[in-house]
Amino acid sequence: MQIEERVRELVEEKIAGRDDLFIVRIKMHSNRLLEILLDGDNGIAIEDCAKVSRHVGFHLEEENVIDQAYRLEVSSPGIDTPLLLARQYAKNIDREVRVKTEDGSKREGKLVAVSDSHIVIEEKVKEKGKKAELIPAEIPFEHIKETKVLISFK
Repeated sequence: MQIEERVRELVEEKIAGRDDLFIVRIKMHSNRLLEILLDGDNGIAIEDCAKVSRHVGFHLEEENVIDQAYRLEVSSPGIDTPLLLARQYAKNIDREVRVKTEDGSKREGKLVAVSDSHIVIEEKVKEKGKKAELIPAEIPFEHIKETKVLISFK
């Protein structure tokens, strides 16, 4: 069994019954960092990350899943981490986002809707001599290379 698969099982075991929490990514990096990114529909508390870390660390050691030294890091995705799951998009509705598409273009606007197949953002479009308009733009997930939430300090 792959390390990431076993870790996923352990995390799911620990967060079972917590419908508000979900796994964003589990990855064993080449520098022996085992990274677990968790999120919640209303954010995630550091206590939740600590509980998952203790649970996963204990079982990995008991089962001797990883036969070399490693570092375990359990956290929420940082502000600069791209959105990966539809559930992350849903929790960021009404926030400004920057979407990079497969063709290399960048689009910015307020995230207003999410479905299983696409997102909708309201883009400000300004034509010369006219007032800027908000135009809804539907972007299929298959065309999205990366989406990041834009932080406003207003």
